Amino acid sequence: LLPLQSQLSQALNGLSDRAKEAKEFLVQLRNMVQQIQENSVEFEACLVAQCDALIDALNRRKAQLLSRVNKEHEHKLKVVRDQISHCTVKLRQTTGLMEYCLEVIKENDPSGFLQISDALIRRVHLTEDQWGKGTLTPRMTTDFDLNLDNAPLLQSIHQLDFVQMKVSSPVPAPPILQLEECCTHNNSATLSWKQPPLSTVQVEGYILELDDGNGGQFREVYVGKETMCTVDGLHFNSTYSARVKAFNKSGVSPYSKTLVLQTSEDTQSEEQTLPFPVPLERSQLRRMSPFSSTLNLQPSFSGRSYFELRSSAHQLSLHSSLQSLNSAVAWFSFDPSSAHADIIFSNDNLTVTCNSYDDRVVLGKTGFSKGLHYWELSIDRYDNHPDPAFGVARIDVLKDAMLGKDDKAWAMYVDNNRSWFMHNNSHTNRTEGGITKGATVGVLLDLTRRTLTFSINEDQQGPVAFENLEGLFFPAVSLNRNVQV
Repeated sequence: LLPLQSQLSQALNGLSDRAKEAKEFLVQLRNMVQQIQENSVEFEACLVAQCDALIDALNRRKAQLLSRVNKEHEHKLKVVRDQISHCTVKLRQTTGLMEYCLEVIKENDPSGFLQISDALIRRVHLTEDQWGKGTLTPRMTTDFDLNLDNAPLLQSIHQLDFVQMKVSSPVPAPPILQLEECCTHNNSATLSWKQPPLSTVQVEGYILELDDGNGGQFREVYVGKETMCTVDGLHFNSTYSARVKAFNKSGVSPYSKTLVLQTSEDTQSEEQTLPFPVPLERSQLRRMSPFSSTLNLQPSFSGRSYFELRSSAHQLSLHSSLQSLNSAVAWFSFDPSSAHADIIFSNDNLTVTCNSYDDRVVLGKTGFSKGLHYWELSIDRYDNHPDPAFGVARIDVLKDAMLGKDDKAWAMYVDNNRSWFMHNNSHTNRTEGGITKGATVGVLLDLTRRTLTFSINEDQQGPVAFENLEGLFFPAVSLNRNVQV
């Protein structure tokens, strides 16, 4: 019996402890009820104060907007009243003149009438002219050309919520630039990045920034979800700094490490790429502006000796404009990835023709946004007198029509006798002189002067074709199956 009593006593002791803890917990819960009530009153007061502050701000803004309306109201009234006053005075003068003329007409003395009739007729005509066009047209409309844009504010009001009640995710970690996948080619740079290993924070997108190639301010060049970006239209022979950051709903990450990259100098191979990061000592390389480059689609042509061999007036002018610049050669080919499907490529993408009788467009791989650039194209085949077009275009130009049919291309189209310039389907400057098999078409894109000029067999064809060019331009050609370039 005693052992059983001892076990029951121990069990009661444990139960007693649980009961004691329960009593203390009930006291804690009752205290929480009181604290919740007190916090609720305090929170409601804070919420009312915040909403009242918003209402006060809205009332102040309403008063400011009403003041603007009143000013517009007074201005309109003043203009109309001034016109009423001016018109009343002129009407009174006109009426007086009319009454005087009627009295003169009644005059029985012919000699007296003749003495004043000429002057009176001139005065009548002058007064009539003063009621000319616009005098009897209201100078002010009755409408109030003001429209309150309250949609963003209403949307913000509808989205007003307690941010404390939402689960917030942390800000992303800085991305890591993948050096092994980053490279430069001619005047474009490809950058690749990734999230740090073991990072579980959700990322909505990335922001890639480059400076201006001269140590200036960074600017955004890409915003999106991709982790690789190619930037075209950079300066040749220039040193750029690049960095990237990630973002999500909670905010923006710190920047990645900054990379220094170098665009091409005197490239000798179309496939040459420069890995980076570039050693810091290379960032001191001299940068010239604008940059000059000789671009050539003919593999047998010596780019370095070009300006020494040409002697025509047009090329001498080009040579003169380049004397103060350090010329570089940018080798590029036609671009299969952006061309129309009917374009046929050969000779390592340096030669193109077409399998359609309709005009099709093909672009060069390299785009230009600054500097002075010149390239030539040779006509390898020319049958049945087609009219191919040569020039520059945006990357999104129409690919199934003659170059220059839309507003994304600036071109010269030419047959065997004459040529025309064309942009946005507008044909200008018909010029005698055409092309045959073996002819050479030159394109001079001067983005310092923002002009485009053409030549055929080294002689300038027509005047300056286009002016006020600005943006990123790619070499472009349109042709059909009767032409090979």
